Amino acid sequence: MVVVPLKPQEGNVSHVSVEPSSLDLTILMPCLNEAETIEVCVRKAMTWLSSSGLTGEVLVADNGSRDGSQAMAEALGARVVAVPEKGYGAALIGGIRAARGKYVIMGDADDSYDFSKLDAFVERLQDGAELVMGNRFKGGIEKGAMPPLHYWLGNPVLSFIGRLLFNIPVGDFHCGLRGFNRDSILGLGLKSPGMEFASEMVVKASLAKLAMEEVPTTLRPDGRTRAPHLRTWRDGWRHLKFLMLHSPKWVFIYPGLLLLALGLFGSILLAPGAVALTPTIEIDIHSLVVACFSVMIGTQLVMFGALARRYAMIEGVLPTPSNFRTILLGMELEPILRVAAVILIAGLIGVTTAVVRWVGNGFGPIVYNDVMRMLVISLTAVAVAVQIAAAGFLASMLNIRR
Repeated sequence: MVVVPLKPQEGNVSHVSVEPSSLDLTILMPCLNEAETIEVCVRKAMTWLSSSGLTGEVLVADNGSRDGSQAMAEALGARVVAVPEKGYGAALIGGIRAARGKYVIMGDADDSYDFSKLDAFVERLQDGAELVMGNRFKGGIEKGAMPPLHYWLGNPVLSFIGRLLFNIPVGDFHCGLRGFNRDSILGLGLKSPGMEFASEMVVKASLAKLAMEEVPTTLRPDGRTRAPHLRTWRDGWRHLKFLMLHSPKWVFIYPGLLLLALGLFGSILLAPGAVALTPTIEIDIHSLVVACFSVMIGTQLVMFGALARRYAMIEGVLPTPSNFRTILLGMELEPILRVAAVILIAGLIGVTTAVVRWVGNGFGPIVYNDVMRMLVISLTAVAVAVQIAAAGFLASMLNIRR
């Protein structure tokens, strides 16, 4: 076993050079003023490395500590790399780039994770897993280790949303102890500087179809007397926002298709006239207006989703789904405009017919069951045609290369 302590490396995340993999393993700890706990974490990691039979290093990615954490870590044999760009994610990105191990196991430097029990992570990595997530809910959360709001709401809800949106078989999206193949994770191009980095790694690993596994992990109360860096509502929102921004189909397309289907059903049902639901309840023109609004909103959401997906694929943020590649990337402006034109002409014919009937009535009161019913449906068709045409032009603009 070889442990390689080196001098600290200065520079921003973008300036931290990517080190070649010359060791088996790097144990990486992000650090910001962790003088109370950095020594016990480094000692545990160094002791485990000594008994593991692996060549490795303990690497501390320091995010601007002013309490002497860097010197404490170095004195115990750890290598320290300075990452001036602030944030949990920024520190880890800098650390991953500077790591010299084929595999990296990352964990917080607050003594909440046990660095003397990393065998399960290494075994899964050596068996071919590219990302191994710890699961605190399976391994055990000691009393006082996690705030009740995080335990009962934050972590379960965000993890459930992540599994729903991305079909990821991970029960604890935000466990800070995880191991991975360094080259595989570097290939994801991770960028999030804040706490949402934890979600970014899992989501992008899933989208890139990396082999992902999970091992039970124990969480204990951290050894700090100061408040944690994590801010419940701010960082929770940042995690949720990241998940939503990377899933346009759930944010836009699925809700849009549902509204569109309900609106079309209601419009077709009410187009001929009123419908009696019970002997005393009848739906008529007002329900038709609601159905038409549903059609317009649903169409807009579907268009937003298609545009967001197309942009994300063009920029390389999301992979291209093979079953929708032709629709999202191959569709040209002209076919879109032809579809919009057909709907527009049908709508204009309906509007003209409604106006002619109104003129025939001497511009008198508009009869709901005649003029108004046709006018509502026809104007909806005109609005939908304009939405489709505008989305087509915007989609084509996204293809204009800078």
